[in-house]
Amino acid sequence: MKFSPLLSDLIKSLQILPGVGPKTAKRMAMSLLAGNHAEAKNLAINLSKAIDLIGVCNNCRVLSEDEICSICNDSNRDRTQVCVVENTSQVVQIEELGGFKGIYFVLGGYLSPIDGRGPNEIGLSELYSKALSGEIKELILAFNSSLEGEATAQYILEKCSSNSLNITKLAQGVPLGGDLNYVDSNTLRHAFDSRQKLI
Repeated sequence: MKFSPLLSDLIKSLQILPGVGPKTAKRMAMSLLAGNHAEAKNLAINLSKAIDLIGVCNNCRVLSEDEICSICNDSNRDRTQVCVVENTSQVVQIEELGGFKGIYFVLGGYLSPIDGRGPNEIGLSELYSKALSGEIKELILAFNSSLEGEATAQYILEKCSSNSLNITKLAQGVPLGGDLNYVDSNTLRHAFDSRQKLI
C-alpha cells in the first residue's frame, strides 16, 4: 500500500528514534493517528517545547532546562571527582544507582572519524581545560566497551595525563551472577585482565 505524503513523512521521522525501523515506525504512526488525537497532539506539543527549551548544562553538558543543572548546583557533590560519559542517559543510569557523589562531563558521542566526530565535535578541549585546571583529582571514564569507547578513553588518557590527576575507568568482566559457561570470550578476557588481588 502506498502511503500519503504526510503519513510517509511521519513514518520516516519516527525512524530517527533508536531501535525504530520501518515496521515499528509504521505501527507507531498508525497508533498515533488512530488513537486519541488529543494525546497525540500533546506529544507533539511536549516534543516541540523540549526541543526549544532544553539545552545542555554550561558546566557538565548534561541535558538541562537551566544553564547549570541540578547536579552541578548541588553543593554536596564532590567536584574533585568527574565521571566522563557518552550521553545524558548514562548519567541517569549512574544516578539511579545512588552511589556516585561526584559530578559529570557528557561528551555527546565517542571519537569516530567515519561519522565525522573528532575531538572538537565531542567537547574534548573543554574536558582538557577542566582536567588540567588542578581542581579535579580523578577522571572516571565510564565508557561502553566498544572500539570507539576504547579509542576515546585512550585519547583522553594521552591528552590529560598529569601527576596530580588520577584517571580511572570502570571495571569490566563477568557480570554479577554470571555463569562462565555463557560469558563470551572478550568479556572473559577483560575479566582476567581486570582481576583484583584478594590477599
